[in-house]
Amino acid sequence: MNLRANVNAYTKVRNETAVETANNHRLIELLYDGALERIAQAKGAQQQGRIDVRGIKVSHAINILMGLRDALNPAQGAELAGNLDSLYDYIQRLLLSGHKEGSVEKFDEASKLLNELASAWREIGAMVG
Repeated sequence: MNLRANVNAYTKVRNETAVETANNHRLIELLYDGALERIAQAKGAQQQGRIDVRGIKVSHAINILMGLRDALNPAQGAELAGNLDSLYDYIQRLLLSGHKEGSVEKFDEASKLLNELASAWREIGAMVG
């Protein structure tokens, strides 16, 4: 097994363990982290001219955002859930447009918005738990 395969195996086990032991709040943090990582990878792929990899990473980030949207609970705050759903939708459209246009700036905007949400989510976690 080469070094890359060892790193990939370790990362897979680490991620699976994190998900299995996480509470709901932590799971959302992991989704934010995963989306941000995929956007950074898409941006890197764009800068390297790897359009195939960029497409895969954008697709993964969009799927994670769909997971975040599915996790919204309007029963616990319809207005907030609606606003977050709209924001997640906007970020998904930014990523699609960024991929279509090869726009690093759109990836940066998507990352900035998600970073702000992730930061706020972590602050909530620190207060609650």
